[in-house]
Amino acid sequence: MIKPEGIIPAMITPFTSDQEVSEQGIRKLVNDLIESGVHGLFCLGTNGEFFSLTFDEKVEIARIIVDEAKGRVPIYVGAGCISTKETISLAKKMEQLNVDALSVITPYFLAFSQEELYEHFKQIANSTRLPIILYNIPDRTGNSLQAHTVVRLSEIDNIVGMKDSSGKIDNILQYLDAVNPNFSVLAGTDSLILPTLMAGGKGAIAATANVLPQTVVSIYENWKIGKYEEAQIAQDQLRDLRLAIKLGTLPAALKEALNYTGFPAGPSRLPVEPLSSLEKSKLEHTMKKYNEKNLINSV
Repeated sequence: MIKPEGIIPAMITPFTSDQEVSEQGIRKLVNDLIESGVHGLFCLGTNGEFFSLTFDEKVEIARIIVDEAKGRVPIYVGAGCISTKETISLAKKMEQLNVDALSVITPYFLAFSQEELYEHFKQIANSTRLPIILYNIPDRTGNSLQAHTVVRLSEIDNIVGMKDSSGKIDNILQYLDAVNPNFSVLAGTDSLILPTLMAGGKGAIAATANVLPQTVVSIYENWKIGKYEEAQIAQDQLRDLRLAIKLGTLPAALKEALNYTGFPAGPSRLPVEPLSSLEKSKLEHTMKKYNEKNLINSV
């Protein structure tokens, strides 16, 4: 069973200028990230605009990524939907594509009890042979997995880890204190990558790795060999980008940052609008500073 660890970019979904899925862009992003030394790829998450994609588009995007990666790194695919039934249907499709693991976000829109969340994940896990990573992002879903629920879920053989995007280190510490050390707790908030590793976490699913993959990877690699000062320097280098990608509506600024480097990320899908001229100017100012430090290669 796969053990999620290291730096796994939370991939954007490249679009063409008319907001259609760009196969060429996806294939380029896969290769760019793998060549940067990442430890896996995570697609169809929040920054991948899963909420704006059709069922068939999700399947096609995963197919392209698996095909292009060719087994070089594990492929983690977001399969979470509002209903248990639809999530199971998507999970089965992803299993047919030979993805390596699924990420399943908590259901959203309605407020669910912890028992309802437990049963949701249990039924999904029982429907597939694939390893599953729980995805906790309460600010977006309105539902948070509590530590006691995660402990129960971790006892299911193919639920192997979780991504916490609560933005709260205390939340991560509660999970780490409660679960077996073999259960992978991953940071989903990029400011908490090194703190999570230092506390016993296994890595991060990181949005900033789309733009600064080598910098984000160096946090993990330096931590792994005990070079904590170097790891902290790399962690600090993410701060300006993290602030910049909050400009506009997610993930417009993240895509614009990639467009700035010359990568064809394209626009976000409506109703997410492009950055305003002022927001774009602020983002470009940040990106120029990264370029001056040779942390990105712009064209």
